[in-house]
Amino acid sequence: MNASPLALQELALQEVDPTSPGNPFINMSIFVAFVAVTLFIVIRGGGGKNKSGEEFFAGGRNFSGAQNGLAISGDYLSAASFLGIVGAIATAGYDGFLYSIGFLVAWIVALLLVAELMRNTGKFTMADVLAFRLKAGPVRVAAAITTLAVTFFYLLAQMAGAGGLVSLLMGLREESMQSVVIAVVGVLMIIYVLIGGMKGTTWVQMIKAVLLIAGAAVTTVWVLALNGFDPTELLGKVVANTGETMALGGHDAAAMLGPGLKYGGSDWAKIDFVSLGLALVLGTAGLPHVLMRFYTVPTAKEARKSVVWAIWLIGLFYVFTLVLGYAAAYMFDPAIWQKGSGVPGGSNAAAPLVAAMLGGPWMLGIMAAVAFATILAVVAGLAITAATSFSHDIYTNIIKKGQVNPGAEVRVAKTTVVVIGVIAIVGGIAAKDQNIAFLVSLAFAVAASANLPTIVFSLYWRRFTTRGALWSMYGGLACALVIIALSPVVSGSPTSMIPGADFALFGLSNPGIVSIPLGFLLGVVGTFVGKNDADPAREAEMDVRALTGLGAEKAMDH
Repeated sequence: MNASPLALQELALQEVDPTSPGNPFINMSIFVAFVAVTLFIVIRGGGGKNKSGEEFFAGGRNFSGAQNGLAISGDYLSAASFLGIVGAIATAGYDGFLYSIGFLVAWIVALLLVAELMRNTGKFTMADVLAFRLKAGPVRVAAAITTLAVTFFYLLAQMAGAGGLVSLLMGLREESMQSVVIAVVGVLMIIYVLIGGMKGTTWVQMIKAVLLIAGAAVTTVWVLALNGFDPTELLGKVVANTGETMALGGHDAAAMLGPGLKYGGSDWAKIDFVSLGLALVLGTAGLPHVLMRFYTVPTAKEARKSVVWAIWLIGLFYVFTLVLGYAAAYMFDPAIWQKGSGVPGGSNAAAPLVAAMLGGPWMLGIMAAVAFATILAVVAGLAITAATSFSHDIYTNIIKKGQVNPGAEVRVAKTTVVVIGVIAIVGGIAAKDQNIAFLVSLAFAVAASANLPTIVFSLYWRRFTTRGALWSMYGGLACALVIIALSPVVSGSPTSMIPGADFALFGLSNPGIVSIPLGFLLGVVGTFVGKNDADPAREAEMDVRALTGLGAEKAMDH
């Protein structure tokens, strides 16, 4: 006799305490096993093979397009993509899924505008592209500063996600213990990078991408099976479970299924949505750790292939997050996602809690361990990006004028990793109560404001000058940072980073709608105001190299 979907649900769903789900011993045993396995992969993949800059920064450029595409998806499917988006959908429904749409569409921009040309004209970093035809010293310093700023915001999200996730696994409710967890994550990140470099980290990212997509697929199919593979039944349960809460907030009972729950309440909210969309769609093409991935393949063709693979894998995964987010919305009381409910990580815990409801402690432990491996791999990739930017752009090309042996360049990079780790720990502790998909959107806004205009102008506009690049990078970065500092993200609301303070003068939570156009505008104005320092010969050489790849294997510094 076939059981009804309702009978299947009653049979399969577990009793879960959201504040302390599962068995801490089982959770931590699986977690430690995953850390040990990934650390072994890092050692085997990169240990002892990172003496040169090309090995440490670009993994020897030996990865195929398919391998690199898998690694890119592993890099991109971070804590924000898994924990943050599922949590955003669980709390804001349709509006939460907008993060997925923005993150995915952004890859079209990266594919069409920058992937192939960046691979052909650069060496290790974004600054290599800019320095090819502009004044190397000033633009390398500016590019390093913007890279470090973007990396910092991205690291905030990953560290906050890791703190909430491990606290959930261990049943830690005290704020101080969650801070300790974030510190441990930072230390592990430093170890991963120092031992494995880009090659070891890339292998971890490929493996964890497979595990993450497979785990999300299994959980998604499980949720759909409980609802008779009928999406309308799943959505009906969402309305039934959240309708009362929606009504108390002045919304229609079905508000979770339509637009406007988060970004439709006021004119400011609607503008904030446009700002968020701009940041998400344009930000990926300016993310330093994504741009570095184009240098780990041998040819521009493989760089294009990398992006195509990434688009398919990432798109498939985001379909899974929609089902998991709505599953969390009907399985749990909506009140548990609010700050102060006692659930470690708040809405960021939605995906692990769904796993716990379905398969009990073992399923929770496996999904949480995969998510943690995801975070470790992503923060390691971010740390390598920041360290490469400082070591290669500042130390090697500015301080040492290019006269440095590869071993010294790598040593400086490893020292930088330790410093970045400490800063990430402090920032992660401050941001641990924020939704991590939202935190990542800030990184995207900074990248789109400070990096993208300069990259696009350098690749496509021959008249573009050094002054235009500096005005664009510094102006876009400063505008984005000032707006964020004076926004409700930092102060003025109960969910702010500094809840007791109120110096929010800017009504938008995302600066993109102001800072991104300003970054492009400053690039144009700076170009026409300043002296035309363009070198026609270098411009012609860059055009040929960007479009054909001829000479791409030669050193780019001058």
